Amino acid sequence: MHYRPETALLDQRVTYDGTQLTTHWPRGITGLQGDALVAWLGPARVDTAELVDLSDRSSGDTIVAAEMLHLIGVFFQRPLLEMVWRQRLYTARLAEELGRRGVAPERSGDDLFLPGEPPRKLTVSIATVSPLAGLIHLGINVDPAGAPVLAAGLEELGVAARPFAAELLAALVEEETGAALAAAKVRAVN
Repeated sequence: MHYRPETALLDQRVTYDGTQLTTHWPRGITGLQGDALVAWLGPARVDTAELVDLSDRSSGDTIVAAEMLHLIGVFFQRPLLEMVWRQRLYTARLAEELGRRGVAPERSGDDLFLPGEPPRKLTVSIATVSPLAGLIHLGINVDPAGAPVLAAGLEELGVAARPFAAELLAALVEEETGAALAAAKVRAVN
């Protein structure tokens, strides 16, 4: 059997406020147990006190958008550095999937921007850990109205968010499964 996280695309709208970035939130809302990727559509309203990024928190930043495509990933018994690499891989894969739709975002670390003068932010993301699991939130603007920074969204790019969410989940599972298969096909060396 090959490794594959369970996935769910929620029908209900959920406002992302930071409290969803917890170990068992996917299980509570979907019943999925173990490693999971859960996507949904809804606004984002994260107050400074709920931010996980300490630099953003000390700057008094917030996260606000009228509509985002959200993804929460939970991976049990994983260290923080692995989660940061996974977050960046997910961001790079997201850029590839948008590229297939004629959108050419630029990646800076774990965020995507639409090129221009000035560039406009398309995503927010964070990786962290709990005592039990590594966690990722990846938020993609659909309608960035209310954002505290210059932002762009899938709506203006002509990308339908819900079908794109299903395709993105499949692409990320493909990455996870491919990495597990790559690890399983090599021999140890001295």
